Amino acid sequence: MKAKDTFLAILVALIWGLNFVVIKVGLDSFPPLLFSCLRFTVAAFPAVIFFKRGQISWKWILAIGFTLGVVKYSFLFIGIKVGTPAGLSSLLIQSQVLFTSLLSARILNDAPVLWQKIGIGIAFSGIGLIASSMINSANLWGFCLVLMASIAWSFANIFIKMAGNVDMFRLMIWMSIIPPLPLLALSTIFEEGQKDALAHINLLGIGTIFYTGLIATVLAFGIWGWLLRRYSANIVTPFALLVPVFGFVFSNLFLNEKITTINLVASLLILIGLVLIVFGRKTSIKSFTSNI
Repeated sequence: MKAKDTFLAILVALIWGLNFVVIKVGLDSFPPLLFSCLRFTVAAFPAVIFFKRGQISWKWILAIGFTLGVVKYSFLFIGIKVGTPAGLSSLLIQSQVLFTSLLSARILNDAPVLWQKIGIGIAFSGIGLIASSMINSANLWGFCLVLMASIAWSFANIFIKMAGNVDMFRLMIWMSIIPPLPLLALSTIFEEGQKDALAHINLLGIGTIFYTGLIATVLAFGIWGWLLRRYSANIVTPFALLVPVFGFVFSNLFLNEKITTINLVASLLILIGLVLIVFGRKTSIKSFTSNI
């Protein structure tokens, strides 16, 4: 990978890591479902006017828009709102890597190799350690919601894989037209204070909407999609492992979040597991060829 493209990959991870802090700040101004609705509204409009849908099927736009936009971000935003720290959320959401591996084996007949199976076991042990430390805590509910968000993301990954060779930038823009109305309806039914939040909106609140909608969604996914078209997924996707690193750093700097010893050990287990899942197949191939 060229130096400038390496910089872009790191920049995307930085944007996504900081996004969890921005979400936490935005949730101080808006109810979770309304915030998510506003985020996707900004991501979709007016971009859909300037970027045509191309060859992307409406079937996949609807499936990915609902799974990724409505389900994943509803769980994630509510999970952070009820108390899951931003840094920890940035790590837990990356569990989508191991859930995607499991779903891929089941749905796409893409079974994990030995090292990936070991990685899945190690990652789940880290998740279990965090859950056990929260068993008597109100944050357990938030932990479960963020984990459910990562499962929803893994289903969206499968749908993206089944959609074929699509333009990720256009896909993210067009799938963003799906979530606003369902999220607005859900917000109307289950939340309160929407009118008050919009009536007293300030520059910080507006900034969080535009950051999550335009920078973290349209810009970051646009760069990510461009890198995936230019390089092998095995080269690009490991940079996503930097997201929780930036997430922990920024949450400590801006939110003064501290990580406990148990969470630190659990986080290392999850990261080790994710590394094995991402690099496991490549490692097995190298081991096999070296023994010939």
